[in-house]
Amino acid sequence: MLALTELGQRLRQERESKGLSLEDLQKLTKIQKRYLLGIEEGNYEVMPGKFYVRAFIKQYCEAIGLDTDAIFEEYKSDIPSTQTEDMPQQLSRVRSRKEIPQHTKGVSKAYDYLPTVLVVAGVVVVGIIIWVIAQNIVSDKNKEQANQEAPNSEVQQSNTQEETNETTAKNDNSKSEDEQSAADKKEQEQEKEKAEKEKAAKEKAEKEKAEKEKKDSGKQEYKEVQKTGRSATYALSGTDAFNLEVTSTQADTWLDVKNGKGNAFFSSILKKGETKEFDLTKETEARVNIGYSPGVELKVNGKAVDLPFDSSKQVRQVVTIQYQPAEAQ
Repeated sequence: MLALTELGQRLRQERESKGLSLEDLQKLTKIQKRYLLGIEEGNYEVMPGKFYVRAFIKQYCEAIGLDTDAIFEEYKSDIPSTQTEDMPQQLSRVRSRKEIPQHTKGVSKAYDYLPTVLVVAGVVVVGIIIWVIAQNIVSDKNKEQANQEAPNSEVQQSNTQEETNETTAKNDNSKSEDEQSAADKKEQEQEKEKAEKEKAAKEKAEKEKAEKEKKDSGKQEYKEVQKTGRSATYALSGTDAFNLEVTSTQADTWLDVKNGKGNAFFSSILKKGETKEFDLTKETEARVNIGYSPGVELKVNGKAVDLPFDSSKQVRQVVTIQYQPAEAQ
C-alpha cells in the first residue's frame, strides 16, 4: 500500500469523521471506489488522466463538505496541474487542397449549376400560383352572376324566413339565459355553503390539534439516560406522539435514521437547508446517526432539543431515543 499524502490523510480523516465509507462516497459522487482510494493514497497513476485527478478531488471535497478552493490552494503541491495535451494530427479538420480527393471535383461542378436550377424551379412555382388565383377569380364571378339572376321573390321569401328565425332564436336565447342564470346562482350558493363548511371543519381540526399539542407538550419529558463516546441515549415519555424533525442549516450531512429493529427510515445525504420529518409514534426506539453535526437541529414533537455533545468537538454524533407512550405508563 502506498504512503498517504498530506491531502489524502486530510480527506480520509474528514470522510471517516462523517461516518462515510468508501462505498458510501462512491454512491454520492458516482466515482469508482478504486479512484477514491487512489486519491487518498496519492496514487494518481490509476486515474484516466491529470484532468480527472483534479475533477475527482473536487467532487470528493464537495461530497464531504470541504471548501474546494481552499483545499486546492493548501495542497497544490500534492495535486498535479493540467496541461494542454498535443492534439493528434489526424484529428485536425484543416486540410490542403492537395489532400481533397479528386472524385469530389465532379460534385463541385454540379454545385455550379445549382443556382440556375433553383431559378427555373422558382419561375415554375410562381406560374402555378398565378394560374390557381386566376381560376378562383373566374369561379367567384360566375357565382355572383347566378345570384343576381335569381328571382326577387325568392330573395324576399328568404329574408322573411331569416327574420322569423332570428325572432324565434332571440326568444329561445332569452329563456335559456334566464334558466342558466338561475342555475348558476344556485350553484354559486352551493359552492359558497360547501366552502364555509370546509373552512369551519378545518378551523375545528386545527384548534383540536393545537389543544392536543399544548396538552402533550405540558406532560412531555425528554431526559438523558446515558452518554458514552459519541453516542447518547434519551428517554421520551408523557406523550402519545413521537414525531422527529432533523434540519441541516450549515452544510450537507450524512443522516441515518433507524428503529430499534434496524429498519431504516432514511439513509442518505441531508442537503443544506433541508428538513426531514419522521412519524415514529408506532416505534419504541429510534437511532439517529448524524455524520456532520455542526448546524444540525433536532425537534421532538415540535420542540427543539439539544444535541448531546458540542459539535465543534464531536462532529459525528449518534442519538438513541427510547419512547414510552403515555397510554402505556
